[in-house]
Amino acid sequence: MSELLFSIFIFTLAAFVGFEVISKVPPTLHTPLMSGSNAISGITIIGSLLIAGKQESPLLALLGIIAVAWAMINVVGGFLVTDRMLRMFRPQRAEKHDGSPD
Repeated sequence: MSELLFSIFIFTLAAFVGFEVISKVPPTLHTPLMSGSNAISGITIIGSLLIAGKQESPLLALLGIIAVAWAMINVVGGFLVTDRMLRMFRPQRAEKHDGSPD
C-alpha cells in the first residue's frame, strides 16, 4: 500500500512540476519544444505499455492504459502543431494569372 501511495505522490508531483514548467514557456518557444516533448512522450508510451502489459494488478493495468492514451494524445497533437508550423514557413506558390502577357 505504501508503494502505491509513493507512486501516486511521485505522479502528482511530476504533473505539478510539468504544468508549472510548461506554463512558463513563452509562446515563441512553445512549438520548438514540441519536438522534445514528442520524444519524451514516446518514451512514456514505451514505459506505459510495459506497465500495462505486466498486469500485476488491475489498477496498474488501468493506469498504464490511461498513460498510453494521454501520451498518444500528446504525440499526435505535437505532430499536428509542428506540421502546421512548418506549413507556415513553406514558400507560397505563385498564383496563375489570367493568361494575359505581362
